[in-house]
Amino acid sequence: MDKVKIALQYMLPKHLISRIVGKFAAAEAGWLTTAFIKWFIKQYGINMQEALESQPEAYRTFNAFFTRALKPGLRPITPDADIMVQPVDGAVSQLGPIEDGRLFQAKGHHYSALALLGGIEADAKRFAEGDFATIYLAPKDYHRLHMPIKGTLSKMTYVPGELFSVNPLTARNVPGLFARNERVVAIFETEKGPLAMVLVGATIVASIETVWAGTVTPPTGKKVFSWDYPTEGPEAITLEKGEEMGRFKLGSTVVMLFAKDALDGFADGVEAGSVTRMGEPFARIKA
Repeated sequence: MDKVKIALQYMLPKHLISRIVGKFAAAEAGWLTTAFIKWFIKQYGINMQEALESQPEAYRTFNAFFTRALKPGLRPITPDADIMVQPVDGAVSQLGPIEDGRLFQAKGHHYSALALLGGIEADAKRFAEGDFATIYLAPKDYHRLHMPIKGTLSKMTYVPGELFSVNPLTARNVPGLFARNERVVAIFETEKGPLAMVLVGATIVASIETVWAGTVTPPTGKKVFSWDYPTEGPEAITLEKGEEMGRFKLGSTVVMLFAKDALDGFADGVEAGSVTRMGEPFARIKA
């Protein structure tokens, strides 16, 4: 069955399916929307007591429910200055050093930082010999993304691509998965060098948004396109540690790249397969 599931992903019109689902997710369909939200909550065991609005009827669209806010104070941000925090609720897929410009995806599969960042060599060089972490967001998770450390936005790149599923099964079977799918790359300047937050799209991920640009995709593009941002002056976009930086509509994966010597190791218990909760310790910052 696993082989059949993977084969279907190669065959199906993933972009078309995703856009159709996106239309439904954005529709104000009244009782139908509410019924689907109730089914989704039951199907995936979502804890609605954590949501700012706990009743399904409070959400006019499925997208509003999927990107729901949490109750204030529910995810406290670790205050220690020498700690980067977990940016999302999810689970660590892989993490470790960037070796010879390559990131580990799963047994037998690696992909390059250059490909992940849209083929822009100058960007890839900034993360040579650094570290990476990949976190998967399941359907049940909170789907807003936050900053692991204070940073000032310097560049955003849209990279067109496929829309394979990004679940563990696909990660084990589709070569170069995260460098093949449609994605949005945000590069921030931090006190410990550059930080890349790569928001990876997936099947039925109808939208990737950032807090400064709104919806980046759709529409789907055909070419890599970049925007540069000022890092000084009144127009600079600086986000504090723990501040929201983007969101997925219908779940996906975030890949983070850190500069060489930025980290002094990951926090205790943070390893492949471990659960992440936004705001908790993620990595130690090198002095």
